[in-house]
Amino acid sequence: MTNVYKLLTSCILFLVGALTVQAQPAPLNDLYRQTSEVHHLMTQYAADRGSLNRFYVVANSPERRERLQRHTTETLLKLQALNFDRMPVDSQVDYLLFRRTLEVDLREFQTEAAEVAKTQAWFPFADQIYALEKVRRRGAALNGETVAADFAKLSREVADALKTVQKLEKVDPVLAQRAEDTANGLKSALKSVFEFYNEYDPLFTWWVPEPYKKLDGQLTEYAAFFGKKAKAGTPPVDESGIAGTAVGRDELVRQLQFELIAYSPEELIEIANREFAWCDRELLKASRDMGFGDNWKAAQEKVKNSVVPVGKQPELILRLYNESISFIKERDLITIPPIAEETWRMNMMSAERQKVSPFFLGGETILISYPTPGMAHEDKLMSMRGNNPHFSRATVHHELIAGHHLQGFMNNRYKTYRRFRTPFWTEGWSLYWEMILWDMNFPQTPEDRIGMLFWRMHRCARIIFSLNYHLGKWTPQQCIDFLVDRVGHERANAEGEVRRSFVGGYEPLYQLAYMTGGFQFYALKKELVDSGKMTYKQFHDAIMQENSMPVDMIRAILTNQKLSKDYKPTWKFYEPLTSVTTKGKPAGKSER
Repeated sequence: MTNVYKLLTSCILFLVGALTVQAQPAPLNDLYRQTSEVHHLMTQYAADRGSLNRFYVVANSPERRERLQRHTTETLLKLQALNFDRMPVDSQVDYLLFRRTLEVDLREFQTEAAEVAKTQAWFPFADQIYALEKVRRRGAALNGETVAADFAKLSREVADALKTVQKLEKVDPVLAQRAEDTANGLKSALKSVFEFYNEYDPLFTWWVPEPYKKLDGQLTEYAAFFGKKAKAGTPPVDESGIAGTAVGRDELVRQLQFELIAYSPEELIEIANREFAWCDRELLKASRDMGFGDNWKAAQEKVKNSVVPVGKQPELILRLYNESISFIKERDLITIPPIAEETWRMNMMSAERQKVSPFFLGGETILISYPTPGMAHEDKLMSMRGNNPHFSRATVHHELIAGHHLQGFMNNRYKTYRRFRTPFWTEGWSLYWEMILWDMNFPQTPEDRIGMLFWRMHRCARIIFSLNYHLGKWTPQQCIDFLVDRVGHERANAEGEVRRSFVGGYEPLYQLAYMTGGFQFYALKKELVDSGKMTYKQFHDAIMQENSMPVDMIRAILTNQKLSKDYKPTWKFYEPLTSVTTKGKPAGKSER
């Protein structure tokens, strides 16, 4: 009995020890390895797909889709043949995310095939054009007179098809969009043929130009017909004039699972409301410090009016950049390569683009949003007020260093085979820097705090309004009003934000990814830095050298968490704090 007891005790101690070891961060030398057991397959797939995309160029053609589908299927089989269980965590992450990419590509090919099949009757002339473009790729000789006759016949077929589709009472906007893309693909195929032979082959040049010009114009009209049908399918739902499409709860849940986020839409809204409450408390403190008591809107109004003179905004951006980069360097928070610091630059944003991007954007080039002569007087004032020095103080480092510019710079130099694009990494990382610089007392005055809190509230609001919109609970106008009333946006800027969110080409989760991704990085910082397992610099450098991917997978790599082939996210990363710490010491008693 004693021997059995000893054996059980030994087993328990062994298991505890094993679990303890597994929870430790991966050794730094392992983190900085630039290869994995999957990266050669990933690199080859990307290069081969690039070659195939450059050869099979006609959108929605069966030949292109079937060839890319075969290439993706073959790659997936090669991936599945690898021994997942014997891989280190870094390679397991690549395996899971690359498999996810391939499976999504295959689903998209299936969707394309199904939609093309439903529109096939609208394109009885397509096969002849596809065949002609295929012959052209190898430069086969063509009979110009025959081509001209074929083009004349195709013109009649396109004209007849247009008469037929114009009689349709209703066209599914999704199918209309597919049809428009197909028609434009056929136009590009014909253009490829014409430009190759015209003015080189004398008979082709004599016979074909006029029939080609007529046929090209007809295909342009055909594509435009379906383009109008696609737009007509998503009319504005309210007085805002914004014609977005709410995707619904099931699609939101599917996309959250894809992004490895273990929260429901409703839970994310609750998190945003709890964070909003923290912002409210901090805003009242700043308002009182400015002498406005609890009238935070009056305090915010004073901050908005602290605009720089017209023409001086670039100087302000440079000053704010210098302040933030000095702050980061003094605390040795992250490695900043000299060339990254040397090569960022500025451009001014056009008045037209400011309608959907009312605040400056960044990366290697920072785009400054500020009034231009063509703007209405009211829009000029709102642009100046919305880009005041205290609001901008919170976002220059978000756009440049250590935010988007440094992200892009490092992506181009470390684990370049890894491009698992996700806004939770891209925007979450930049938002995370706003959070930790707040903790480290980067805002110097109550006005600075109000500026940083404006953006913090804005990111809370993005979660709330975007999810409520896609859940079918709010209209675009309600979203605009919420930004104006709850955050303090200028109305034109609020309209631009909502328009950008729903018709600016962003996926449904993009706007909520800022703060949600920021919370993920913040929780991981608590786990590894606040615990003393890594320094800030080690932590930040390790993230930057892993390239873009879901933050849940960054956590698996940094904590050396062994994964399974059927891995599902369970990480509940949001924890309301009672205090924040910097290097083990309190950095301000901001209760949350």
